[in-house]
Amino acid sequence: MIVLNGTASGIVLEPRPDGAPLWRWWGPRVGTDALPTLADTRPAASFSLDVDQPLTLVPTYGAGWFGPAALRAHRDGQAFFQHWDDVKIGRRSGGIVVTLRDTAANITLVQRLTLDPATDVLTLSASVRNDGDDTLTIDWLAAGTLPLPADAETIRSFTGRHNAEFVPQVEPMPAHGWVRENRRGMTGHAGPPGLFVEGPGATWHAGTIRAAQLAWSGNHRLAIERDDEGFWTLQMGEALAPGEIRLAPGETYDTPDMLATASASGRNGAIQSFHAGIRAAAPWPATGMAPRKVHVNSWEGFYFDHDEAALMALADRSAALGIERFVLDDGWFRGRDDDTAALGDWTPDAVKYPNGLRPLADHVVALGMEFGLWVEPEMINPDSDLYRAHPDWVLAGPDAPRPTSRNQLVLDLGRAGVRDHLFAVLDTLLRDLPIGYLKWDHNRDLAPTGGADGTAGYGAQIRGAYALFDRIGAAHPAVEIEACAGGGGRIDAGIARRTHRFWTSDCIDAVSRVRMQRGYLHFMPPEMMGSHVGASPAHSTGRGQSMAFRAAVALPGHFGVELDPATIDPDGTATLTRWIAHHKALRGTLHHGRVWLGEGTDSLVWQLHGTPTDGLLAVTRVEPTVIRRPPALPLPPLAGMGAVRVRLIDIATTPGHPAPDASVFAAMRGEGVVWDGDWLAQAGLPMPAIKAESVALFAIEPA
Repeated sequence: MIVLNGTASGIVLEPRPDGAPLWRWWGPRVGTDALPTLADTRPAASFSLDVDQPLTLVPTYGAGWFGPAALRAHRDGQAFFQHWDDVKIGRRSGGIVVTLRDTAANITLVQRLTLDPATDVLTLSASVRNDGDDTLTIDWLAAGTLPLPADAETIRSFTGRHNAEFVPQVEPMPAHGWVRENRRGMTGHAGPPGLFVEGPGATWHAGTIRAAQLAWSGNHRLAIERDDEGFWTLQMGEALAPGEIRLAPGETYDTPDMLATASASGRNGAIQSFHAGIRAAAPWPATGMAPRKVHVNSWEGFYFDHDEAALMALADRSAALGIERFVLDDGWFRGRDDDTAALGDWTPDAVKYPNGLRPLADHVVALGMEFGLWVEPEMINPDSDLYRAHPDWVLAGPDAPRPTSRNQLVLDLGRAGVRDHLFAVLDTLLRDLPIGYLKWDHNRDLAPTGGADGTAGYGAQIRGAYALFDRIGAAHPAVEIEACAGGGGRIDAGIARRTHRFWTSDCIDAVSRVRMQRGYLHFMPPEMMGSHVGASPAHSTGRGQSMAFRAAVALPGHFGVELDPATIDPDGTATLTRWIAHHKALRGTLHHGRVWLGEGTDSLVWQLHGTPTDGLLAVTRVEPTVIRRPPALPLPPLAGMGAVRVRLIDIATTPGHPAPDASVFAAMRGEGVVWDGDWLAQAGLPMPAIKAESVALFAIEPA
């Protein structure tokens, strides 16, 4: 047997000489001593081929396996099924490489698997090489094929739209099949291309979970299909356009990576593995991640109404609040007074900034803050000097309409000349100004597919964008980059390897953000989650919340402010200043260690950051209570942890008539109260009475 083990998960494959290895197990770690061969455990089945066709690591098309194939390829309608007659299995650190050749079809397929013991993340990827002397067309290549057991019960995934990302969906395992296919050319506002498959009775804290996500920022296909033997298969890969991948002799197509993890400790176990895997791949400098700077963004405070003196005043007010980074958003470049013009012309507007951006940037730096800048290099307005000079540089069908979105078209990053131009523009900005941060936006889906020369597909666009990110990162390694795409339209493990922060959503309504941020945390770690205090009423929903609630909801992520402090009253200013100070004091715990999510009775939700004995607990109430007294909140992560001290740091709530209190909370507000961890896990932590739209923040410390 081929066994790859992580700390808590493992895979087992059975090699054979005449084909790809057989799947025996993927899930929580198991022992394999004296394991019989698969053939010894499978009785014959009626109406089946005489030669058994079980699930393999790389299931083939047209040769007797009737489930989903890992590869669909052909040579002008010929050589469309595979028989692997040359099999080699090589070991590498933490994994294996399986090389499969079909000498009749002249195809070589390589399947790679690596299981990282430090993160419990299984990484799968595949490639196909054309060994023939004519064109090989690839219609589908799965990054990996994984078995799902017969007792799997539900699929947990997410959907969404602009301003309403990460809407959870929980569905029973399908009787036939389940498919999520994205054709937008970008990740999409549903969130990362990923899902959680839940076993019997699985919860946040217990039960078996199998989860996977695709490290890819473009079109994708996630598919689960039931086999008539009672189990399911899971595949993920790039969703290819017709004719997108046509390999000339000797050429190779590589899939994106598929990241998978299995947990016997509920959803939180899988969440923690994903966080560890994303952190390990993030592009931090050799010195590691610095404390995440609290930042202010000019967008919702000023929009396109740029005035140098007013923005300097914003910087002054922000520094006084304790903010550490100032980000100048859209509207700074020439001719940019609204969203109808000037994208592509990346030089400062001489009317708004007669001496360029240097005076504002120097003013920001002199205040002790870092200067950041908004850019959207992948996009272009038809009303721009760049488009007038290079109308052929955009994604467009030959002799077809060029539909705009937000009045913009998309530059064809599959072309090296376009990438060279964009690198030169960004490199000049980064060399001429003290820019430590780029907010890199992407404000539309991609349509039409392909370039003006008639080439098909979006894969070249995504790989071109990755190449540009990588080139900027190599030339300016100290610059942090935020991935934004109309808010949360490009959040995935592929772009996470090239950027340092995600803008979770353009909706900063704190009530909406509670759900969105919990969905985000299923896949990505909190230090990369852009979470801002916005205006009240919120610009996207018209709904208002207290300053304290807005700040407390933003607290666990990469904290920021998206308003002009001049518009808030003295009480609001004092509250915001206090919560910024909270974040600075707590971000070491919030952004390191593990995250647990949970739910209490009476509509409470909670999250714990750090460790069970040295962590921050945030308990959130969105809706009003429906019961007379708040019940205690069980905290399963504290089971077996011994004595811990609990302090009540703050309660973010609406000013006005105070909620009733009890003496234990007065003690918690002081030196804290010591509790037994098993008591807190089973009987629960007493909860203060809190109103709707409130957050109670506790420190859990060694006793």
